[in-house]
Amino acid sequence: MNKAWNRRDFLKTSLTAGLGVAAAGLAAPRQALAIEPLKRSGQSKMTLSLVGYSFRKYFTEKDPAKKITLFDLVDFCADQGLSAAELTGYYFPKPVTEEYLAKLKHHLHLRGVHPSGTSVGNNFTLPKGPKRDEQIAMTKKFIDTAAFIGAPYVRVFGGAVKDMSIDEAKKNCIEGFEECADYAGTKGVFLGLENDQGITTEARDVLDMIKAVKSPWMGLNLDTGNYHTDDPYGDLVKCAPYAINVHCKTEMKPRNQERGPADLDRVLKILRDANYQGYIALEYEAAEDAYQAVPGWLKKLKEKVAA
Repeated sequence: MNKAWNRRDFLKTSLTAGLGVAAAGLAAPRQALAIEPLKRSGQSKMTLSLVGYSFRKYFTEKDPAKKITLFDLVDFCADQGLSAAELTGYYFPKPVTEEYLAKLKHHLHLRGVHPSGTSVGNNFTLPKGPKRDEQIAMTKKFIDTAAFIGAPYVRVFGGAVKDMSIDEAKKNCIEGFEECADYAGTKGVFLGLENDQGITTEARDVLDMIKAVKSPWMGLNLDTGNYHTDDPYGDLVKCAPYAINVHCKTEMKPRNQERGPADLDRVLKILRDANYQGYIALEYEAAEDAYQAVPGWLKKLKEKVAA
């Protein structure tokens, strides 16, 4: 391999090819010292998906007649005319077997739906030791799951900041991300750190961690509704250049303000200005029942993404 091949070259080539089927067996080189904003040639292009978490009430329903599975999510997405679905990790059976994954992959293909990603509920702020080792092992299992079904990325968390400084928590996270990103690279799968709670509440901390991980397989799962700061749209502008996946929320809640409708046109402009190319997955968390609300939001997003 050419020694001049670096992170920037990798990201130019691999990400412009899309977030489709990842090339299995590629390991991440480690020449670069830190991540740079993702450089994509061509024009912004987004593909609509739906996050399984939108139907969390029904995935955890006690009544068997109302409870749904990931197979039902795939059917819903297909019936809504979507070509992709994000298969939230919480709703896989335990343990996850290859037999189950093969059946799920079979169903996805027959319904014409691509797995746009999956997720794991990890905590990497933990210090070195058995507990963090367990979290890393769990994350690697979901990387294997993503590779098996053909999902291009796994959503990962940072974790809570408890009994430690912010800097110590970030250092712990970076160590966990680097180990898992190296492993993910051997499977052709991206890791997407989500801006959420705990250590990822503020954009500056998210970017500190993303930039420090020395792997081209690490990026950001940009959640458009999870910054509750004075200027959440400004935070999206800062973070969009690092996104390898997007969770699109219908609401936003700036600091000291009431929750209100998100300006989707503004969100999409931010993504287009960053030349984002990849999946934009609706993650519905508002009060109205998902079965009633999601079809309408998907219709709106389809029109806006296509505009």
